[in-house]
Amino acid sequence: MRVLKVCMLRRLSADGKCWVVLFLAIAAQTTLAQSQGAPVPPQLREHVEVVATRVPENADDVPFPLDVISGEDLRDRGVTTLRDALTLATGLDVAPGGDNGPASAVPEMWGLKEFDAFLLVVDDIPLGGAFNPALSTLDLHDVERIEILRGAAPVTFGATSFVGVIHVVHRQPGVMPQSLAASVGSFGSGSGSAMLTVPLGRWQSRVAFDAERRGFADTRTSFRRGHILWSGASVSGGSRTWFSVDGGIVDQNPASPHPRVGPSLTDAVPLDANHNPAGAFINDDRLTALFGTERAIGTNATWATVASASRANHDMLRGFLQDVSNTGVNARGLQQEIDFTDIYVDSHVARGVGKQFQLMLGGDWLHGRGSSSGIDFAYHAPLDGSSATTAVMPSTPPVAMSDLREFVGGYVSAAWNVTGRLRIDGGFRLNVTHEEGEHGNEDERSNAAEEGVQNNVRPSGSVGAIWTAWQQGADRVRLFANYRNSFKPAAIDFGLGEAEEGGESPLDPETSHSVDGGVKSRLAGGRVDVTGAVFTMDFANLVIARTINGLPALTNAGTQRFRGFEGSAEWRVRQDVIGRATYSFHDATFRDYVAEFDGVPLQLAGKRLEMSARHLSSAGVIYAPRRGVVATGTMNFVGSRFLNKRNTALAEGYTVLSAGVAYRTERWEVRLDGRNLADRRPPVTESELGDAQYYRLPARQIDLTFSTRLGS
Repeated sequence: MRVLKVCMLRRLSADGKCWVVLFLAIAAQTTLAQSQGAPVPPQLREHVEVVATRVPENADDVPFPLDVISGEDLRDRGVTTLRDALTLATGLDVAPGGDNGPASAVPEMWGLKEFDAFLLVVDDIPLGGAFNPALSTLDLHDVERIEILRGAAPVTFGATSFVGVIHVVHRQPGVMPQSLAASVGSFGSGSGSAMLTVPLGRWQSRVAFDAERRGFADTRTSFRRGHILWSGASVSGGSRTWFSVDGGIVDQNPASPHPRVGPSLTDAVPLDANHNPAGAFINDDRLTALFGTERAIGTNATWATVASASRANHDMLRGFLQDVSNTGVNARGLQQEIDFTDIYVDSHVARGVGKQFQLMLGGDWLHGRGSSSGIDFAYHAPLDGSSATTAVMPSTPPVAMSDLREFVGGYVSAAWNVTGRLRIDGGFRLNVTHEEGEHGNEDERSNAAEEGVQNNVRPSGSVGAIWTAWQQGADRVRLFANYRNSFKPAAIDFGLGEAEEGGESPLDPETSHSVDGGVKSRLAGGRVDVTGAVFTMDFANLVIARTINGLPALTNAGTQRFRGFEGSAEWRVRQDVIGRATYSFHDATFRDYVAEFDGVPLQLAGKRLEMSARHLSSAGVIYAPRRGVVATGTMNFVGSRFLNKRNTALAEGYTVLSAGVAYRTERWEVRLDGRNLADRRPPVTESELGDAQYYRLPARQIDLTFSTRLGS
């Protein structure tokens, strides 16, 4: 109570340090009070994954660097965003917001912070399909687990990712409890959700829906999201069939990135200033239908098929400063509508040959079609962001752009348990990709201004091994190593700069080969897990952002090299107390890339990639009994990073503190969560639309949530 009184006297809303002291004091006091009884011994935590091999396996048994975060851990920490979900994941940093709006995010894996360098998978389906990950419509309610594979998945998912795969797996219809929840928070935020059983004959069927409004300290910045997930499953004999319908609507009022002048962010623009024109928006709608079936064939084989069809719409009206000046026309705006259609089908047969050999044969097809129509305009924006200017649209015809992408692949993979201690994995995939692009003035589409066609037939694959060097009871030490080779047709973001000037589309495919290896160990009678891995990846034709006449476009960027170390340790102190810590060192550099700056070519070899921090670390504690007080706390450190390719603008490292405290019974729970308690506001991601501009970490946010469980 003394801490509370002191914090109130120091105006708790304005003092981030006091928030930290208050939360930690509550957590420590309640943990001490409840830990006087007999300690509960920890149970072994065996995490199942499917992202690496498509069949359920223990994450410690495969020769790949993997993290699996359980849904229970997410709920114990009050997680609602991807950044919060991956706070304690090894080697990751997730920047909230970005060019796709405050509801989106930009993950960094293996030192590469690019929106499209990783693959987002939801329930075995690539979300975003053949284009870019659909992060703004990602929903984290009813999650069973999140699997994070670091590095490419050249066999299971083919030409779709390089630095990692994030796989979100929702709970099965028959095991989800019915519940209701509501929350209120900072800046007018609030949410409500419900998970209910829906009778459907012999099918187990569930509906989960939620709605959220999230406000921010940034002027005129917020988002509203509505989401519904209807899923069902039927099990009969040796077969299982399932379906789901996933729909999301996201309406966003975007923030503005902060301009850099010289080596630092300019003081001429106030913190949280918004330079968007009046009525600015970024709206995303997505509807996805998914179907899957799995059945036994014979006595030792399984045939599985999964398919999805998705329709999405991305509309925006927004603008960015072009000159840090308070006079005349100083900003450029974009109005654009983009429609996407995605279809995905995968079918494979997994067969065991004895107890030592597992063989899989399969194939998949990923179809994507996108079309856009947009126009750019100039306007004046006050530097202090105090008012929004009503933009006057030009009378010129809109610029149109379309893109068709077809990814087809056949693959074979095998896992061979050579002995009780040695397992070898290998896989090969043949990728066939086809892309057709068209862009030009909308009035001239019948005589397209520019066309581009690109076809690729490329193999990809991986080989790896894991060896149990030592084992005694539940404890063990395993060493692993693997090699992966992958390629990906260059991403397209429908930038108006490419459409107006022709750009370089289609760009050259991105290619990579990587080697990584390390240790996975379980010690202290199963209480402690320690992992460590080193990696090196050579990358060619990385797609990066550029501007054409002040408009966004893409280009290839020579060759790069990514090297580093990533490690983690998790200690299950007792059944309801878990501590976890991670550390990563990333060295991401250009090897050969000549870029022009003010018309002068410059070789960037040896320069670090912008926004890539060398040092990342995290630590957290979760105290979560089934009943009573729950307390959690996390710390994330992001080291210094250069804001530009020439490495002349260095941003200092920063630390983010978050904490939560709750009280739960068998029927209900009330919790208080605080994010970014010290109210740090560093630059966390670079805009690809505004030149030399950076989005900041959102201000401190506090949420109060009440949830109740229905039924038994």
